[in-house]
Amino acid sequence: MRAIVCSAWGSIDQLTLEHIDQPLPGDGEVLIRVEASAVNFADSIMVAGRYQTKPALPFSPGLETAGVVAECGPGVTAFAPGDRVMAILAYGGLAEYAIAKVTETFRMPNSMSFDEAGAFPVSYLSSHVAIRWLGRLEPDETMLVLGAAGGVGLTAVEIGKAMGARVIAAASSPEKLAVAQAHGADALINYSTEDLTARVMELTHDKGADVVFDPVGGALFDAALSATGWGGRILVVGFVAGVPQISANRLLVKNRSAMGSSLRHFRWHEPQKLNKSVEELLQWYVEGKLKPCVSHSFPLEESARAIGLLTNREAHGKVIVRP
Repeated sequence: MRAIVCSAWGSIDQLTLEHIDQPLPGDGEVLIRVEASAVNFADSIMVAGRYQTKPALPFSPGLETAGVVAECGPGVTAFAPGDRVMAILAYGGLAEYAIAKVTETFRMPNSMSFDEAGAFPVSYLSSHVAIRWLGRLEPDETMLVLGAAGGVGLTAVEIGKAMGARVIAAASSPEKLAVAQAHGADALINYSTEDLTARVMELTHDKGADVVFDPVGGALFDAALSATGWGGRILVVGFVAGVPQISANRLLVKNRSAMGSSLRHFRWHEPQKLNKSVEELLQWYVEGKLKPCVSHSFPLEESARAIGLLTNREAHGKVIVRP
């Protein structure tokens, strides 16, 4: 089969398209014939050798995929060849075939396209487990979303609205804010031209945000923490702009909480809650409350270009690769 291969730690530019042996599913695994795989910022970190886990070299990047079950490993009864599925992967999505654990493989709704499904698992689940289980967002609360037109940010906007909250979307350009508004954001902040803290306080009548969803980090985290109200919860989801530092007194004086949320570790420690998240998300999709946004698609041989759009922050929503 054809696959994108990382043979040494380094830049995504050194990724190569190669013909390799098709993998075989083991116990509790399925082999998926890939139709669409989304790329993620984490792919570039994994290729550089700086991710939370390091696959043995050589390997194929790709943390999520959608396609058709081609073969089931021993002990698999939940799926059969021909089933349309999407899955979270350890790696390997940028290939014609991918191996997934049956516990992290989910049946696609009949109305969902492969492009939507390929872009669904990582971003929507990352946002949902953070907002539902850690942020404990309640109806009528206010949630501030940074990077609101990005892969996870845009899903956070939709999830916040589905949960009955008021969503303030913050992004770096009018074009990105327009995307967030189209997906349900109630108020908009351009943090390239506006003071993030001051605008949030103005929009909340000096109360501050109840929940902050932050996949950006860097200097924006500091401004967002200042805009977090009494008893507020700030969710640390990613660090594309750098890893921030937190002074504990800023949490204490307003009874705030700062919580890290990693889907990779959550799914290992909380599989039952993960399944509940999947059920709720797919129900919202069927009801039309979630509309996965795929802004770009590329053939397999242009996978490095696809990942580069994300690392350079030139895309909104999700970017997919079609083998």
